[in-house]
Amino acid sequence: MTIGYICLLICMLLPIFWAGVSKYRYSNVKYDNESPRDHLSALSGKAKNAYNAEQNCYETFPAFAAAVIISHQIGNDQSMIDMLCVLFLITRILHGYFYIANKGSLRSIVFVVGLITNIWLFFV
Repeated sequence: MTIGYICLLICMLLPIFWAGVSKYRYSNVKYDNESPRDHLSALSGKAKNAYNAEQNCYETFPAFAAAVIISHQIGNDQSMIDMLCVLFLITRILHGYFYIANKGSLRSIVFVVGLITNIWLFFV
C-alpha cells in the first residue's frame, strides 16, 4: 500500500475522530444513542465547531479519494503523489483544529492549500 493510499485511509477515518471530539470532548449535551442526531441542535461553541469540522471532512473526502485513485491509475510520479497526499492530510488535520479553535482566517488558508493540493494531484 502506498503512502497516498494510507493517507486516503486516514482521511476516511478523520471525520470519526472529529465526531468523537464533538460528542465527548467539548459537548455538555447528553448523547442518546437511541436518537444520535437529536443532540446536534443543542451543540454550541467548540462542540459545534468540531461537528462542522466533521461535516467538512465528509464533504472534501470524495474529491480527494478520486484524485488519489486517478493519480495512481494514470501513473503519476509516486513520490509526488505521496508528498501531496501527506500535505493534504496535514491540511485536513489543521483545518479541523483551526475550526474548533475558531480561527476562521487560518482555517480558510489551510482549506485553500488543501484544495490546491487536491487539484495538483491530477497534474503531477
